[in-house]
Amino acid sequence: MSPEPKARTPRAPRAAKKAEAAAPDQVATTAKRKASAREAARPAAPVPPQAIGLRLRYVSEAMPALQREFGYANPMQIPRLEKVVVNIGLGEAIQNAKALDAAVGDLTQITGQKPIVTRAKRSIAQFRLRTGMPIGAKVTLRGQRMYDFLERTMRLALPRIRDFRGITPRSFDGRGNFSLGLREQLVFPEIDYDKIDRLRGMEISIITTARTDEEGRKLLELLGMPFQAS
Repeated sequence: MSPEPKARTPRAPRAAKKAEAAAPDQVATTAKRKASAREAARPAAPVPPQAIGLRLRYVSEAMPALQREFGYANPMQIPRLEKVVVNIGLGEAIQNAKALDAAVGDLTQITGQKPIVTRAKRSIAQFRLRTGMPIGAKVTLRGQRMYDFLERTMRLALPRIRDFRGITPRSFDGRGNFSLGLREQLVFPEIDYDKIDRLRGMEISIITTARTDEEGRKLLELLGMPFQAS
């Protein structure tokens, strides 16, 4: 008699095997999701004021503060920065043409924008100055470049002034605009001492839409201008 065939062990369905194999992956995925949820639930660390871009600081901090203090009926009345003008006067350019090139190079490095050459509007015989002769260089900054330059000036350049104790608030023009004079270009970290031909001062004019000096000063204070206590 032929031996009886052995009974076959029933195989587990393929779907069950796949489920068993996928189980560890599902557990890991679930654990990752829970960890991500816990991380998202944690309160965000406070952002220091110096890490906030100046434009964002204006929108998030300066505008609400100005609205509360002066009670503007329309948000469009809230003062804002309009432009910043950086100017270097060059009386020496009359006799030294290279001085103009050096000043243009310094302003380009400091502001990130190529300046225009300012020229004499009338002749002055005693200074040997004729109409149209170059007497300086000027940059007008608007938009993001304006905010970036002003932020670097307040955070990096001004603190590098020797014995710096703050900016005098007396240089407003009566219409909310402010002028700031610097004695040398070396306060800006972009300028290399070994590559300049001489020290040159400059004037920075901050033009705002403020109607009064009080509003203009408050705007600049909220943006971080280090005014002296009056």
